[in-house]
Amino acid sequence: MDCHLLRPLSSSHHYFFSPASRVTGCITQRHCSNFQTHKKINGDNIQRFKGCFMDPHTKHSNQNTAQHRRSYQCIPLNASSGHPLESEPQIYESKSPWSLILASLNALYKFSRPHTVIGTAMGIISVSLLAVENMSDLSPLFFTGLMEAVVAALFMNIYIVGLNQLFDIEIDKVNKPYLPLASGEYSVRTGVAVVLVSVIMSFGIGWVVGSWPLFWALFISFILGTAYSINLPLLRWKRFAVVAAICILAVRAVIVQLAFFLHIQTFVFRRPAIFSRPLIFATAFMSFFSVVIALFKDIPDIDGDRIFGIRSFTVRLGQQKVFWICVYLLEMAYAVAMVIGGTSSCFWSKCVTVIGHAILASALWNHARSLDLKSKTAITSFYMFIWKLFYAEYLLIPLVR
Repeated sequence: MDCHLLRPLSSSHHYFFSPASRVTGCITQRHCSNFQTHKKINGDNIQRFKGCFMDPHTKHSNQNTAQHRRSYQCIPLNASSGHPLESEPQIYESKSPWSLILASLNALYKFSRPHTVIGTAMGIISVSLLAVENMSDLSPLFFTGLMEAVVAALFMNIYIVGLNQLFDIEIDKVNKPYLPLASGEYSVRTGVAVVLVSVIMSFGIGWVVGSWPLFWALFISFILGTAYSINLPLLRWKRFAVVAAICILAVRAVIVQLAFFLHIQTFVFRRPAIFSRPLIFATAFMSFFSVVIALFKDIPDIDGDRIFGIRSFTVRLGQQKVFWICVYLLEMAYAVAMVIGGTSSCFWSKCVTVIGHAILASALWNHARSLDLKSKTAITSFYMFIWKLFYAEYLLIPLVR
């Protein structure tokens, strides 16, 4: 039996036949080659023939050979994998709208740096609860004011981290190649669009709400976040280790604690501004924590920072020294927190504060002792563990009395 083949375009491609129309009894997606002689097993007989593999259970006659020849088309195989390209439908079929939506959301998720988004949201919720004096304060008015603050702040958060990625594309190709701009998943135009929409939405919400503490929190965050990243004369403060740490401390420790507390206290509840013991504790503790985050975030990024002239503390002092500075600073903060908790006049607050911070301090120390500082993956994982401790602290702060 003859098998009629199309002449191959190049020697690097194999071909298989795919039916252009349904033909009963024909097996499709079988490999063909003009260059090899194959064996066909039909019962007990072995027949040598050139051409394609056909179904051994199907009988064809010479009379219908032309019909089969017309009903087949030759399709190139993937030379590297040896599998038909048709077996990978995503190559020929366009993605469904649902897949495109999911891909876009996933890219936005990575672009927004979700660990910072979670930290911002939890910080605002935590300090807002410090303004609650009794259960009746947990009213629709409170939750509306809280939601306005959280949404506006999250848009500003996306603006800040997005702007940083726009000016760090080459650095991120070394340090964080999975980010959308560095990987090419986002074009620069798309990144600029997301950043512009985010900052407009943030200021728009702040202006419509009409809360001055909220608006000033957004405005100061905008100024510091822009100066931190943008590459203009006298700016791009991230190049200077101390100034970069001050920027992060000002936003994470001072603005989040004080401004959003005052938003709830003075704008939502219409009460006079006060600086309570829990608020002072939250501001002081998060100042330590923000310094730790500012220092630690550069430890896994040492390669790219060194190449592109970012003089971080890690580049200057080395990974190991900065790592243990961060651990000791955080352990000191936990020790002070336990002392403050032990002086509380509220018994349940005293127990929760002391025991909670003791558990967090122990977890930090045990994790730090087992870390392999030569592994970038391990260091990055530990950095995310620091953020989990950050979240846990915001769960404890409303319980401080």
